[in-house]
Amino acid sequence: MTDTPAPDTPVEDAADDAPPRLGRLVFHGPLSERRAGDLVRRLAAGAPRTVLDLGCGWGELLLRVLEAVPGARGVGVDLNAEDLRRGRRAAGERGLADRVAFVQESAVGTRRGPADLVLCVGSSQALGAQEPPGHLAEALGELRRLVADGGRVLLGEGFWERPPTARELAGMWPGASADDHPGLSRLLDLAVEAGFRPEWVETADRDEWEAFESGYQADAEVWLATHPGHPLAAATRERLDRHRHQWMHYRGVLGLAYLTLVPVTRTPPRPDGAHGATGSDGADGAGGG
Repeated sequence: MTDTPAPDTPVEDAADDAPPRLGRLVFHGPLSERRAGDLVRRLAAGAPRTVLDLGCGWGELLLRVLEAVPGARGVGVDLNAEDLRRGRRAAGERGLADRVAFVQESAVGTRRGPADLVLCVGSSQALGAQEPPGHLAEALGELRRLVADGGRVLLGEGFWERPPTARELAGMWPGASADDHPGLSRLLDLAVEAGFRPEWVETADRDEWEAFESGYQADAEVWLATHPGHPLAAATRERLDRHRHQWMHYRGVLGLAYLTLVPVTRTPPRPDGAHGATGSDGADGAGGG
């Protein structure tokens, strides 16, 4: 969906006057202030004590949840050192440095759960090694492992608004396939199969997408217009033009769902060794985290 630089080679390190990166974005995804506020209020209502953000970037949503729940503590996990530094700076500026840790490590097989609230927004690919279409079932299984009974998972996940055409796929990211994402209905089925019930289902709208995609490139576009002869101009132009071309092919085709998921409570063994029923009937036992 986006062409971010490699984690250990941020563009800014190339030169003091290099193109800026992502400065216009509050969230690294199509998420409006209105929707973010609704999400935070809903997630904070369960008063989570522990929050785990997987593929957190600079952790803006994580920080907002911690602001809304004064007793909560959080951990953000990501591989991008630059984004993590941005998150730590923001935490310090907002008086949250003693309640949150931003750690540079892989989320694959992480042992940092279970947490009362797990955030995984646009980063399910960070939870395993499987390729589409099997990656989602693997990621959802990991999320169920990492969330405590009675907690919540916020999953931000791509889906096809409609089946993409061959021409559209050819213009998207390299190797794009119809198997890269499910439809929304199938995404919800996968969540249920993994041991969740969907509490809330919402999808990013066109305005959110256009604000994100424009903000993703805006600072670099302005820089390029004013630095046409810079040594990094040619590479920056190629990157910006490539991403805009890709966006124009997935615009209106690729969606992003925000799913608030409740884990189905795992029924403990009975004293006599018999086991109670599991599955959708167990959903009644899941309460707010």
